[in-house]
Amino acid sequence: MAESWDGNHDPGSPSEESYHLERLHIEPIYDAFICPLTKQVMQDPVTLENGMTFEREAIEKWFKECRDSGRKPVCPLTHRDLKSTELNPSIALRNTIEEWNARNEAAQIDMAHRSLSLGSGEGDIMQALKFVQHLCQKSRSNKHVIRNADLIPMIVDMLKATSRRVRCKALETLLVVVEDDDDNKEIMAEGDNVRTIVKFLSHEQSKERGAAISLLYELSKSESLCEKIGSVSGAILILVGMASSKSENLVTVEMAENTLENLEKSETNVKQMAESGRLQPLLTLLLEGSSETKLSMAAFLGELVLNNEVKVLVARTVGSSLINIMKHGNMSSREAALRSLNQISSYESSAKILIEAGILPPLVKDLFFVGANQLPMKLKEVSATILANIVNTGYDFDSVPVGSEHQTLVSEEIVHNFLHLISNTGPAIECKLLQVLVGLTSSPTTVFNIVSAIKSSAATISLVQFIEAPQKDLRVASIKLLRNLSPHMGQELARCLRGTSGQLGSLIKVISENTGITEEQAAAVGLLADLPERDRGLTRQMLDERVFQLVISRIVSIRQGETRGSRFVTPYLEGLVKVLSRITFVLTDEPDAVALCREQNVAALFIELLQTNGIDNVQMVSAMALENLSQESKNLTKLPEIPKPGLCVSIFPCLSKPPVITGLCKVHRGTCSLRDTFCLLEGQAVDKLVALLDHTNEKVVEASLAAVCTVLDDGVDIEQGVQVLCEAEGIKPILLVLLEKRTETLRRRAVWAVERLLRTEDIAYEISGDPNVSTALVDAFQHGDYRTRQIAERALKHVDRIPNFSGVFPNTG
Repeated sequence: MAESWDGNHDPGSPSEESYHLERLHIEPIYDAFICPLTKQVMQDPVTLENGMTFEREAIEKWFKECRDSGRKPVCPLTHRDLKSTELNPSIALRNTIEEWNARNEAAQIDMAHRSLSLGSGEGDIMQALKFVQHLCQKSRSNKHVIRNADLIPMIVDMLKATSRRVRCKALETLLVVVEDDDDNKEIMAEGDNVRTIVKFLSHEQSKERGAAISLLYELSKSESLCEKIGSVSGAILILVGMASSKSENLVTVEMAENTLENLEKSETNVKQMAESGRLQPLLTLLLEGSSETKLSMAAFLGELVLNNEVKVLVARTVGSSLINIMKHGNMSSREAALRSLNQISSYESSAKILIEAGILPPLVKDLFFVGANQLPMKLKEVSATILANIVNTGYDFDSVPVGSEHQTLVSEEIVHNFLHLISNTGPAIECKLLQVLVGLTSSPTTVFNIVSAIKSSAATISLVQFIEAPQKDLRVASIKLLRNLSPHMGQELARCLRGTSGQLGSLIKVISENTGITEEQAAAVGLLADLPERDRGLTRQMLDERVFQLVISRIVSIRQGETRGSRFVTPYLEGLVKVLSRITFVLTDEPDAVALCREQNVAALFIELLQTNGIDNVQMVSAMALENLSQESKNLTKLPEIPKPGLCVSIFPCLSKPPVITGLCKVHRGTCSLRDTFCLLEGQAVDKLVALLDHTNEKVVEASLAAVCTVLDDGVDIEQGVQVLCEAEGIKPILLVLLEKRTETLRRRAVWAVERLLRTEDIAYEISGDPNVSTALVDAFQHGDYRTRQIAERALKHVDRIPNFSGVFPNTG
């Protein structure tokens, strides 16, 4: 063994390995050094009265066995009785053994020093690592020997070996070397040692990964090393992943968890853990740490990007504490708390938790309060952002007091304060406060309070003026708010827009931008679409500003696929179609509207839009527009000029024959076309409208039925209209609408249509045999409104269910 380890020996158990290493000596072993009981070199030799020497621990165990078995103490070698069990330390022998051990260990350490290089054979390296483990396990004091011999850096170098066995054994050896030894751990903190160990955490081999996490756990017990481990890029992220893994073995998971718990001693590590999704340590410090620590954690929490599930956890855990800091902390603490609350409040479920924790009163107070300790404007903006997040939860804000006199967010005084702030602050906070009003007007339970407060404060004009703001977010918020208000104050908004201040032009400019379809464009066209469609003044101005030509081009562009789709394409298209439909409500009074519809062939476009499957509002509005256009057909149809009779015919009328005129519309009795008179027959639209009568959306069915009914209206040839519906197979769908009774509006319209159909004898005869139709008409006659009952009575007369002489209502045609 003078020059190399006995590399051929492969001990089985750890005890055999220890025995083998004990036998590896440079100097020979003297028999006097060996304990007769243990067969190993003695560490604490003691002598009996008969002069025999044993290892203290071994002989004490022997004597105990004698006592336990009821035997007198005897010498284990001579088996003769002993008068005394007194043990006399053999100091001279112990000193000799220690000196011998020291010489041998020094030689062995020297050999280990030579063997621990990447150029050595695998067997020598493994044997050297085993020797180091054995030496350290033999005595804790030997760990400083290993340290002083500079073996620790050499063992670390073995982590770069190509042999997996060597790398794994090196990790195990380092664990033994540093265990319960702070000085050795400090050496591990030097250079890239920790980084090298961390790399093994993502290693494919589970054995190396397990050895590495065990070593890191031991190192993490040192506070100074906690910082070092955390400073290694990706270390904490990997550990968090291991601790939450369902594929790792349980020991590795537990070790990773314990390591993370040790690393929590460093605030820097806690922040990294939070970034990696392990929030609880940060939340604990926020609740239990010193004032400085709480401030630091709250500030960091405000910078994190949290998923929705984590936001709920944070709100439940520290929501109340953050609100308390916001109420009572110094300005730095309030800022940190507000920024954290801003993060948490952006998800509906977590925002509701904050509402229940009492966030609204201090939030509103911070916004409105002026005086000492008031929030600077940049923090009022954060407060407004939080409030905007919260009002979008759909909570019942009318039941949550926010003021000293039990005012709520929708109380007139509070809304007036919002409106005052909106008019007297900068764009950033104005935007957030407008978003607050957007949220409050999105709820049917609170919108009326907001509308009332806006009217009482005469704030409509100032709100409309924000449409012209240069800041996009501010424009979007104002347009959204005005759109929510339009169903309740549409006339006021229309008056403001059609003024001379240019807001309508600003809306049109937004709609016409060629930047793809944005949220702002969808909101702008939605606002314009929701304004009262029969406001002739607004429609006139839109005609003058060529708005409808722009709208048509945008619709065509979307239909042809020229405009790139986005999540706003559907609301944008819906708004465009509804804006275009405005022109069909003024055809009677606006010749320019008729001219535009002819020029742009608007009727054909609406017929095409009827087939926009999946977008119910487009189909519904298109059907409504076609109803209006078709109503105008009878006024636009060119009736034929009948030539004046000649002289002979004047004298002899019996010689006259009625003139034969071809090419006339059988329903409108004149010359029709889709482009010029908007005739549904010429546009082959009746079939398409009939197809929509079984639509699942009642509003689409109502609009389609109303358009179909224009071929049965007064002023047209009803008999021919019925014939058109027969050819379009529309009779049965109309009857089904009557039988289904889906809405009162549908029943009223269906009764009207069926009465017109029953004026044709063949249809009346066929339907009279259908008891379901008769029952539906009787039900309408009994339970409908006044007008529906009149029409149902006439329909029942057509099928002889009511005699003509038994009218209940006056005949009103």
